[in-house]
Amino acid sequence: MESDSGFDEPVLLGRAWVNSYGGPAVVTVRNGIVYDITSKSAPTVAHVCELPDALRHIQNVQGRALGSLEEICDASLEKANEIYLLAPCDLQAIKACGVTFAGSMVERVIEEQAAGDPVKAQEIRDRLGERIGSSLRNVVPGSAEAATVKKTLIEEGLWSQYLEVGIGPDAEIFSKAQVLSSVGHNAKIGLHSGSKWNNPEPEIVLAVSSTGKILGATLGNDVNLRDFEGRSALLLSKAKDNNASCAIGPFIRFFDEGFTLDHVRNAELALKVHGLDGFQLEGHSSMEQISRDPTDLVAQTIGAHHQYPDGFMLFLGTLFAPTMDRDNPGEGFTHKVGDVVSITALGLGTITNTVETSQNCAPWTFGIRDLMSYLARSDLI
Repeated sequence: MESDSGFDEPVLLGRAWVNSYGGPAVVTVRNGIVYDITSKSAPTVAHVCELPDALRHIQNVQGRALGSLEEICDASLEKANEIYLLAPCDLQAIKACGVTFAGSMVERVIEEQAAGDPVKAQEIRDRLGERIGSSLRNVVPGSAEAATVKKTLIEEGLWSQYLEVGIGPDAEIFSKAQVLSSVGHNAKIGLHSGSKWNNPEPEIVLAVSSTGKILGATLGNDVNLRDFEGRSALLLSKAKDNNASCAIGPFIRFFDEGFTLDHVRNAELALKVHGLDGFQLEGHSSMEQISRDPTDLVAQTIGAHHQYPDGFMLFLGTLFAPTMDRDNPGEGFTHKVGDVVSITALGLGTITNTVETSQNCAPWTFGIRDLMSYLARSDLI
């Protein structure tokens, strides 16, 4: 993750599991070396993010070299390495925004109309997709124009709860995963074994402090079960929150002179899926096409209506919604066990995960009590 702006190297914050510690370390990267910067003043990533000048702390705090960035990025739990990357957040809540792009909004409507059936989806996509997409592409959510479009769609019998959050005044913001349950780079990522229609969702994830300050950004895969959610919006938590179903990483890149929120607004995310069956899929998500500004999404998440004392991570949504057939014509794309999924964005690096069923991913066992006990044993709290 080299600097792409001519300024000093990126300011990165993350977490790594260190077997000899028996727990996680807060880490940064300096000149290609990963350093443990855990301290009593900032024993967790959440603590670092709450410091008055977190950026300067990361740059100047003394640390212990753990190994080269290349070696640690190649490591994983499955390879039984001494040190491997975790999701770069710990005590923060994991929130996500849905239906923030017109293209993916159309696909959510199709899911709902098809009741989670991928075969029916193609027929509905042919009938409605272009019509809805072209009519919504430039509509500002919550505007008078959006209200007019809503009225027209209701009259045509095409209104949907997904269009409500897509062009209405209120964004869809939900809890994606539990505190400490997200997986990091090179980890297996989980699908519920009952799902037959699902896909990756390449997204930028903001790191936000308890005061609502946007500190930086990273990458994420908001794994989605299209059949579960398509059957009923009330199955959203079952579609989104399963063991290992949320990947974040590899590091949070803090904003500075060389990397700002405008870089996020203009980011291009590239996604690649390589299957054991030889199947390959490439896609992208262009943040320029997002219908709500990241600052608006953050403001709708935190404020007088809701506080996050340990901060939060916020998935910003995706333009990507694959329709390419994988097996049979008209059935579209769905994952298979063994798929390798990589998400890349300039300035944020790459997060890579291998698809497995949630039941066969490493169980989530290290929770908040374990973290507190570990920090106490390490004389960090």
